Amino acid sequence: MKALREILRRALHSDAQADRVVPPSGFTAQLTLFAAGAMAFLAVFALALSLAAGRLAEQWGEELARSATIRIAAPADQQQAQTDAALRILQTTRGVAQARALSDAEQADLLAPWFGADLALDALPVPRLIEVIETSEGMDAAGLRLRLAAEVPGAVLDDHSRWRAPLVKAAARLRLLGWTSIALIAAVTAAMVTLAANAALAANAQVIAVLRLVGATDDYIGQAFIRRFTLRALIGAVGGMVLGMIAVAFMPRGGDETASFLTGLGFQGAHWLVPLLIPPLAAGVAFVATRLAARRTLEGLS
Repeated sequence: MKALREILRRALHSDAQADRVVPPSGFTAQLTLFAAGAMAFLAVFALALSLAAGRLAEQWGEELARSATIRIAAPADQQQAQTDAALRILQTTRGVAQARALSDAEQADLLAPWFGADLALDALPVPRLIEVIETSEGMDAAGLRLRLAAEVPGAVLDDHSRWRAPLVKAAARLRLLGWTSIALIAAVTAAMVTLAANAALAANAQVIAVLRLVGATDDYIGQAFIRRFTLRALIGAVGGMVLGMIAVAFMPRGGDETASFLTGLGFQGAHWLVPLLIPPLAAGVAFVATRLAARRTLEGLS
């Protein structure tokens, strides 16, 4: 952060005489402002995607890691007895915080997306489900399976491990995609600023030649371009960031009735401060890109 502050201080330090070298308006100004604003707008959404994916990975990991399901697949006349036996075993199992059998209504709600809301459980051999919530210490799944196999032959324990790993992996990859998008946005911003700086330098080739004749150094001339394009990138990024945060703030929020990931795409708590880093980072990218472009172009004009 100290290096970034020093870059901004040097880039934005005003010099009225040197600033006259760079035209204050025109195609290069509009290109830089638009590119920085558009990239900052997209960066806000990439940040929101990355942070939301991180929250989702943690949520899925914690919820699925602390839950398990027992299916009682037994004949109808034995199902209740085996359910009660499984619940008694769970009461004495270390690491189990809570266990309860789902009601017919709850099981019907779980099957409704596939079979419709009018499903009659009596018409199908639907197993009884037992929801198990583990403590923070966790339970011995292998030991519990052995006890269930010995005392409740119709019970099958699912500790959600086969579901948890792919979901957490998918969320982690989505988060990586978001950060990769931010890196690409920074690269595109650097390319656009470089293009605009090269155009401005080429357009002012005669002015640069005159300045050299009167004793101006390439560092002095280059600093004028660096200041102007860094400031343009900063202003454009601020505008794009503000618009992006407003757009994210007005995105729909899901309630208890929806589990859609997109409804959770946004910032929460202190994460709203993270996009504030985008404008200074954009200015830093513009500073480096313009400095390299100015050095290369001025050497070519020698």
